[in-house]
Amino acid sequence: MNAPLPSSQAEILRRNERQAQVVQALQEVLPAHALLWHREDTTPYECDGLTAYRERPLVVALPETYEQVQAVLRTCHALDVPVVARGAGTGLSGGALPHKLGVTLSLAKFNKILKLDPVSRTALVQGGVRNLAISEAAAPHGLYYAPDPSSQIACTIGGNVAENAGGVHCLKYGLTIHNVLKVKGFTIEGDEVEFGGEALDTPGLDLLSIVIGSEGMLAVTIEVTVKLVPKPQLARCIMASFDDIRKAGDAVASVIAAGIIPAGLEMMDKPMTAAVEDYVHAGYDLNAEAILLCESDGTPEEVEEEIGRMSAVLRTCGATAIAVSRDEAERLRFWSGRKNAFPASGRISPDYMCMDSTIPRKRLADILLAIAEMEKRYGLRCANVFHAGDGNLHPLILFDANDADQLRRCELFGAEIMETSVAMGGTISGEHGVGVEKLNSMCVQFSREECEQMFGVKRAFDAKGLLNPGKVIPTLNRCADYGKMLVRNGVVSHPDLPRF
Repeated sequence: MNAPLPSSQAEILRRNERQAQVVQALQEVLPAHALLWHREDTTPYECDGLTAYRERPLVVALPETYEQVQAVLRTCHALDVPVVARGAGTGLSGGALPHKLGVTLSLAKFNKILKLDPVSRTALVQGGVRNLAISEAAAPHGLYYAPDPSSQIACTIGGNVAENAGGVHCLKYGLTIHNVLKVKGFTIEGDEVEFGGEALDTPGLDLLSIVIGSEGMLAVTIEVTVKLVPKPQLARCIMASFDDIRKAGDAVASVIAAGIIPAGLEMMDKPMTAAVEDYVHAGYDLNAEAILLCESDGTPEEVEEEIGRMSAVLRTCGATAIAVSRDEAERLRFWSGRKNAFPASGRISPDYMCMDSTIPRKRLADILLAIAEMEKRYGLRCANVFHAGDGNLHPLILFDANDADQLRRCELFGAEIMETSVAMGGTISGEHGVGVEKLNSMCVQFSREECEQMFGVKRAFDAKGLLNPGKVIPTLNRCADYGKMLVRNGVVSHPDLPRF
């Protein structure tokens, strides 16, 4: 009688057998060059922009036609194989983290702009088109696509739809959901499905609002119809310095309270300005405890009037220095630091974990001061950059993922930021999504009944739970274990939150 295999060896054997089965089935619907399964070929797909967590996929499929996407999905559905759709892999919440027994479905080859209509101010694009490429194509018509995440040079519109991405100009022009008319895709069964439409209103349920931000859990996006907006005649940016974080935070609230909606209103703390200034030399004030970037766009008359009003509010709130861009080159230089905050942080730390909570604007200073205390408690640095106008925080916790204890402290640090944000009346995500990074924090914000309703929507689209499984919506057992972990590590500083 043969002795049983050790669990690790048995798991490897099961994986290899499953891989052979899936490869054989997919070889019947994909050309040989569109299917990867050897370790050296699949390793580049093992994570997205959240590099702290990695998992090698069983198989990577790179279809080139809609029929091939459909066939891959139908094959995986028949075999009960999980599918994780992937765009450019720039996401920061682990939304594209592979399933170890699943197929990573790359949509990188769907990168065509199918139609651009300057009259209706719309563009029909495939899911793999880069965000910035839409604006580049629309530029000759005096138009552009407004949502501008920092990764816009690389991120895809399909990924933007999955995460409901924003950007530095989201305060005035909105998130992805405010700039998309229609999404076309496939369900896990391979059925074609459309959400929204090109009219101002569409009959039936507003399912467009469900699929945008659903993180690849409901359908695989293949085409998107986006709105285009006219390029403003002029844009100018104020760079304001503050010698106190609270003054800067209060200034953000005061600008909005004055009835001003800037095109962009961003905030960076001193550690972040130091990191980006060393990287791009944007001309930031390194003595300031915080700086604000406030942009106005429109006609020259509108911009002049709004710049004057904003400058007056900022001075009243205690700005120690105010600089206004004199030309387009200087405006772009002011923004270059903000746009390069993430790569600049990568130069000063082996790894970083970017949080993405949202709080009421009036609590900006409170959360910054709380994060400063957390830095001392966890022994890790944190550089902060905010979409301050809508209260969307991006604290970047700096650590070394090769040090297991630093990773553990980083996770606890992030958990406490989420806890504190919810306690202040905010949410755990503004634009990066939940993925795996914030899965535990969902237990803090939502009750078991609310999560069960989310599972209900998931089951309506994907009864087998094969599309991007194990992400976004936490299970009851996971939340119970997470709660115990928080208590054990002394993270629970807000016991009144509605936990599971």
